[in-house]
Order: sequence, then structure tokens, then C-alpha cells
Amino acid sequence: MASMVEKKEDTTVATNRKAHHDYFIEETIEAGLSLQGTEVKSLRLGLANLADSYVLVRNEEAFLFNANISPYPHGNIMNHEPLRTRKLLLHKEEIRKILSKMTQKGYALIPLKIYFVRGKAKTLIGLAKGKKAHDKRDTIKEKESRRELERVVKERNR
Repeated sequence: MASMVEKKEDTTVATNRKAHHDYFIEETIEAGLSLQGTEVKSLRLGLANLADSYVLVRNEEAFLFNANISPYPHGNIMNHEPLRTRKLLLHKEEIRKILSKMTQKGYALIPLKIYFVRGKAKTLIGLAKGKKAHDKRDTIKEKESRRELERVVKERNR
């Protein structure tokens, strides 16, 4: 009898690598994305970039700005605009909670990654506070010391 082996797929489409370098991520929130048909097909091919994207709340609705989802290569004239503004699907309570935290000085909403959950496109949004130059240097020093420590431990275990 053959055993059923679950196939684990990496459903992450795009990540914002600069987010953890430029910001302290205080809290994360999962939100749905309102997309057009060809955008979903492009996401499944991994044609997305979150490098300079951000989230704004207007009239108790959240929107994703400047997220680049490239046009679907096999699309026709009805293909989507790559940098269009996309609505995020959040409950009113979640939006109010985010707004109350964002009123504090220096906080921003940054998309961290886009991924699929049970066939639905989701984005992970981080409530972030900007890092200063000295904070970035401290983070780099901590990473290097951690790597060096791991290297020494690995050498000792051999």
C-alpha cells in the first residue's frame, strides 16, 4: 500500500528584503489582496516586486501602492497595469487598530511578503518604525557577531 506523501510547496511569491534592513517591524497583519485575473496568473509565475511599496489607509480602507506585478506574458490587451493601486481586504476593526497605532510618530505600514494560502493571494503587512543610520550599523554588527559565533561553534564540533 502506497503511503500518501504531502507535497509541500513554497507559496511565497515575493518578499520585501529591504524592510527588515530599513525598519523595526513591531507587528504583522495578514491581509487579502483584491486582484484582477491576469494579476493572479502573474503572481503564480512569481512576477512580483515589493521593493518600494507601501500601504496607506484612506476612508477606513487600506490600499497597497507601488507594488509591481508584471503583466502576464500570455495575456492580451486586457492585461493589468503593473503599478496600479490595489485594495487590501481587512476588517474595519483591524483598520481602526492599525490607525490608532499609526498616529504615533514614525510608524508606517510596509508590505513584507505576498504569498498564497489555500489558493488566495495574501500579503503580510508590518507596522514598522524607521531605523536611523546608527541602528542599521548596530544590526549589521549583531549579524556579523552571530555568524562568527556560529562559525566558531561549527569548527569546535568537527
